[in-house]
Amino acid sequence: MTSQPYETLHFFGQDPWWLVLLKAVFCFAFLVLTVLIAIVWERKVVAWMQLRIGPNRHGPWGLLQSLADGVKLALKEDLVVKGADKPVYILAPIVCAIPAFMAFAVIPFGPAGNEVSIFGTRTPLQLTDFPVALLYILATASIGIYGIVLAGWSSGSTYPLLGGLRSAAQMISYEIAMGLSFAAVFIYSGSMSTSEIVAHQQPTWFAALLPVSFIVYVIAMVGETNRAPFDLPEAEGELVGGFNTEYSSLKFAMFMLAEYVNMVTVSAVASTLFLGGWRAPWPVSTFWEGANHGWWPMLWITLKIQLLLFFFIWLRGTLPRLRYDQFMKLGWKVLIPVSLVWLVLIASVRALRNEGYGFGEVVLYVGAPVGVVLLLALLRDFLRKQPEPEDVPPKADFDPMVGGYPVPPLPGQVLPPVPRRRSRAPKQLHDALNGADHSEGS
Repeated sequence: MTSQPYETLHFFGQDPWWLVLLKAVFCFAFLVLTVLIAIVWERKVVAWMQLRIGPNRHGPWGLLQSLADGVKLALKEDLVVKGADKPVYILAPIVCAIPAFMAFAVIPFGPAGNEVSIFGTRTPLQLTDFPVALLYILATASIGIYGIVLAGWSSGSTYPLLGGLRSAAQMISYEIAMGLSFAAVFIYSGSMSTSEIVAHQQPTWFAALLPVSFIVYVIAMVGETNRAPFDLPEAEGELVGGFNTEYSSLKFAMFMLAEYVNMVTVSAVASTLFLGGWRAPWPVSTFWEGANHGWWPMLWITLKIQLLLFFFIWLRGTLPRLRYDQFMKLGWKVLIPVSLVWLVLIASVRALRNEGYGFGEVVLYVGAPVGVVLLLALLRDFLRKQPEPEDVPPKADFDPMVGGYPVPPLPGQVLPPVPRRRSRAPKQLHDALNGADHSEGS
């Protein structure tokens, strides 16, 4: 350990009011500017992956395309569906957008040691921090999902309602896996403070020490932000546009803004928890002592956020959308069990290390039971006998109109052949369509 628990927290809560306001404005401006860059970057990268040109009209090399999109959305006609619950319909985009900005308040841009001076006042490069900062991030992320659910319900339409229901199930499934990946970081660092977690990633980042937690969090953060291949709440293939189908103008823009701000926020959380936060990457930190001091840490965490945003873009341009059953199976049957087993292993390792056991003893006491369980599972699969084929019952007759309206067949039932009238086409055309040979001598 590099520091005692909560050693860095006494640096916070001492800034004057104008400096707190300045930091809050900076966080807001950083998120908005990053979103504008990310939208252009996404369209450029996906165009490059698909061998297209991409936006190239607004500004040099099309760099002002996202700004033009924002102006277009602001000037579009603002429609309100007649059958909508108007107060909730208007409130839903606000509920979705505001928590996305709130979560960024505890992200550290630099060390907590008052290393920079802003207008003559020494201050840490972080708006605030407290002992349960990551629980605050989870809470604000959960509130944002309710905006999507309320948007689908208040629209008074079928497809937005289905998109909102999908969001509720998606939130429950993937926030459990995300919370379990956080728990491994809590156990290993002994803190829930973001500044403390970054301080404990010296010299090794948690992505190397906790690789399973990092992989689970990366998958869960894509599911939490409704991004491809997990963008099922707004699957335009089957739900037209999902929860935001009935929205237009600035309300639609707020949903779009919330999605990209959430992408930046979860990327910043991933950088803070697993990629060293504001710390410089390994080759730079070995030969440059000042890389982790002053204003330079802002550069490193910004580069890490942009790298994770590129990962989001690469996934969208590479993978197709999952089916809903595949998506839920991944969350409940893969991510959550793997996270639980990994969490038990991490807790066992930390308990043994705290009792003074050496590395070899820890590997023996933790790795040996895991190896035995895996060996027994392999033997079970190897020795398992194939079930003998059972007698297939005769297929039951099925009348699709027995209730007065068409119903689909149950397993084991077969639809009767559809009656067709005889073809009125000439015999030669009918034989040609069916592959008959009318050549001479046939």
